[in-house]
Amino acid sequence: MTTTEFATLRRSIEQLRQSVSGVRSAFGDGPEVRRLMNDLERLEIDATELASAEPLRQPVGSGRVPEHVVVPDTPLDEAMFSDADDEGLGGYHGDRS
Repeated sequence: MTTTEFATLRRSIEQLRQSVSGVRSAFGDGPEVRRLMNDLERLEIDATELASAEPLRQPVGSGRVPEHVVVPDTPLDEAMFSDADDEGLGGYHGDRS
């Protein structure tokens, strides 16, 4: 993340803090509000830790091409599913034909 992105993150957290303060004023210090305050504190801790962490970067131009997996259009062997339950049919094990 760039300095600009971290500044945006910090601004967003501060705006969220103001919003949560408004919620706290309106709804009191109930369990839901305490969880929001806890989540906000955790978000601030994570953002601080992230600011000092080294980003994981993929080497530019490494030449690595994602592997393509070809899925055949042919029907699958029915024997593969002989002992499987049909979801949505309540585990029906009768004749499937």
